[in-house]
Amino acid sequence: MNNIKQKMNENSFAKLKNLNNDALIDFVTKYVELCNPDTVYVCDDSVEDRTYIRNRSIELGEEQKLATEGHTIHFDGPKDQARDKANTRYLVREGVNLGEKLNTKNYQEGYDEVHEYFKNSMVGKQVYVRFFCLGPVNSEFSLSCVQITDSAYVAHSEDLLYRGGYEQFKKVGNTKKFFRFVHTAGELENNVSKNVDKRRVFIDLENDIVYSTNTQYAGNTVGLKKLAMRLAINKCKDEGWLTEHMFVMGVKGPDNRKTYFAGAFPSACGKTSTAMLPGETIIGDDIAYIRARNGKAYAVNVENGIFGIIRDVNEKDDPIIWNVLNSPGEVIFSNILKDENGKVYWLGMGTETADKGINFAGEWEKGKKDANGNDIPLAHKNARYTVELDRLDNSDENTQNPEGVEIGGFIYGGRDSDTSVPVAESFNFAHGVLMYGATLESETTAATLGAEGVRTFNLMSILDFLAYPLNNYIQHNLNFGAGIENPPRVFGVNYFLKSKDGKYLNGMLDKGVWVKWMELRVNDDVDVITTPIGNIPLYEDLEKIFSEILGKTYTKEQYVEQFTIRVPELIAKINRIRKVYENETGEAIKQLFTEFDAQEQRLKELQSEKGDHVSPFDI
Repeated sequence: MNNIKQKMNENSFAKLKNLNNDALIDFVTKYVELCNPDTVYVCDDSVEDRTYIRNRSIELGEEQKLATEGHTIHFDGPKDQARDKANTRYLVREGVNLGEKLNTKNYQEGYDEVHEYFKNSMVGKQVYVRFFCLGPVNSEFSLSCVQITDSAYVAHSEDLLYRGGYEQFKKVGNTKKFFRFVHTAGELENNVSKNVDKRRVFIDLENDIVYSTNTQYAGNTVGLKKLAMRLAINKCKDEGWLTEHMFVMGVKGPDNRKTYFAGAFPSACGKTSTAMLPGETIIGDDIAYIRARNGKAYAVNVENGIFGIIRDVNEKDDPIIWNVLNSPGEVIFSNILKDENGKVYWLGMGTETADKGINFAGEWEKGKKDANGNDIPLAHKNARYTVELDRLDNSDENTQNPEGVEIGGFIYGGRDSDTSVPVAESFNFAHGVLMYGATLESETTAATLGAEGVRTFNLMSILDFLAYPLNNYIQHNLNFGAGIENPPRVFGVNYFLKSKDGKYLNGMLDKGVWVKWMELRVNDDVDVITTPIGNIPLYEDLEKIFSEILGKTYTKEQYVEQFTIRVPELIAKINRIRKVYENETGEAIKQLFTEFDAQEQRLKELQSEKGDHVSPFDI
């Protein structure tokens, strides 16, 4: 430690030393010596250190102040606007097979490559040593983390997104069991990473370390987000709990009752809009840790803030987020347009926008073209906002509860125009995991009239983040449910069913009806119709909910069109998903194919008796 003492002031040195953790000190020492920054600033959980980081980011130009008090804007380079899937790899030893769908690299080759990029990468810079806690502090869910970064913007983002973990680190003692993250933005040009061709995000599951180089975009650099999610997925498989790409929300029921749900939705399938439904409460919008206790499942939000896509956030559809983004208080905007007065604009905001300013591509004016002659939009479609959860008016009172909240139901939300009903309940936990979660699809393009959209498979909305083979992940979920006396009910939803003329059969707020029905169902307040694919609502119950919460008349004709069992389309989906798994092996895959066969048989029996498209009134 004395080797790096000269790079710290007395206060920073004392903070690191006072943690009394040999593995931590060795880790910090190794990467300070390798990356060779001019100075090292060690942060604790204090307001003073948080303020220092924010001010430092502004001083360095990594963020710029905006007109609204507390608001800042950050720009990533034009070629650094999203997660780098191709260069995000697991480092694996010879003989280790994570399956064909996971991106891997030889351990020693990857280790040597990324450490060569780290060498002297922080010369002339200050490095920040940060401590955070994933999950609430002082909890069985708590996971301690240390981040080394040369980006004050990354460090500031983490202050908004995660709970401070310095004091938590003191409690864990002299242990090696903590997550480690090392990040360098690399050489900068105009305050953005210059050498994005050398962007690497390598994950070492053996040592719980994530390495990130030559990038600033938060999805590649804020290690505690999806990168830590991968480490946690690997960790929990051996410890009997779940790390899931799920929101956690509270749904209000009769007599002041509240039931909590966790939901997994691929991008553009309604995840955020469900978690932010008017009248309900939110605990988290992205990642959940779930543990079994007393025969039930309990969940926490891993994070403490939101790194949300800002495109299409508008006052009408997103009033709570809109209010935060237009009120004083800490908000980091990224990759949208800033005009000369310090006002900001994004795609789909529903108001007039400026014709010129500064955006992710530099100086911008309406009609500006890129090198290929294409229009450069005023903001990037993956532009983001970063805020703390407690800024939201609908933040749940149990957001920081170290015990977590009891989960009444899992929701798996896909997107298709012609197959799945708006909401259904599985026959049991295993059926739900296999036939709703493990078959999750989303349409990536809108279907033209009479044609099928392009469907993308995304196992439980977690495919991009898996840390071990698909069979093992599905089996782990099945084992979790089998080990609980009262596992969560499992539901599948689809908000995007269309009529034959291509019009959506439901409005944007109708999802609130499906969520209310699920709350009633979890508490056995309503009956169901049993179909080959699961249980669906009775018309009378939906009619009442539509009237009570939306003030809308819900007709029998609407119900029939939405909840008709479309046998050929459902069988076609089974056959599509069979092909996805045809090269996978293992006991869970066998169970999945058994479930496919059983559901297909039930559908064919219904088809033989009632025809291709069967009204719920005829079942």
